[in-house]
Amino acid sequence: MSLQRVLEAELVESPELAMEYDSMDHAEANRSFAADFLAAGGQGDLLDLCTGTAQIPVELCRQGFEGRIMAADLAVSMLEMARLNIEIASVIDRVQLAQADAKDLLFADAYFDGVVCNGALHHFADPLPVLQGCLRVLRPGGLLFIRDLRRPDDEETLQQGVQTCAGSANETQRRMFEDSLRAAFTLEEIRALVSQVGYEPETVQATGDRHWTWSVRKPGEPGV
Repeated sequence: MSLQRVLEAELVESPELAMEYDSMDHAEANRSFAADFLAAGGQGDLLDLCTGTAQIPVELCRQGFEGRIMAADLAVSMLEMARLNIEIASVIDRVQLAQADAKDLLFADAYFDGVVCNGALHHFADPLPVLQGCLRVLRPGGLLFIRDLRRPDDEETLQQGVQTCAGSANETQRRMFEDSLRAAFTLEEIRALVSQVGYEPETVQATGDRHWTWSVRKPGEPGV
């Protein structure tokens, strides 16, 4: 029997957990995400939804992204750490922080040239409003680029994944990663969600052995 999804807390509310998250080794995953987004043609004004501690905006700037970035998250603890990270990286003039609920975005329609979200969709019991919001604030012709963990098929594979990816982490960090794997969507589940917002399920592809990626352009001509 396949592993059943176990929901994870939507918000990282404590400063202590925000620090634990920020100190986990996301470097390779972040480099890959940023490089793949840029290779897909990401440019212009960008929304990084559920930015956490703003590691993705910092990495995008490091890799040469030239647009402006709105880094949005609902958790104050994450945004406080994010401010520190963008100050240390000297990108505070290019990255703006915003407290925003991903399920009810207040940004205007067709406001951004690109929307990205990395490793966060599994935090939502029902991510459909999040996907709908991403598409609403994206301009016609804009790039939507979302990546997250895939839930393993069985307990043995899940524990192997924890050991491989978080074996050298502390107990709190290992638990956080395990909880994320249990809350993650399978490829079939996320494809079903994508079809509900009007896109072909096959636009979601497996990425490596632990992730899926949804990379699509919103229909329509830019500026129309």
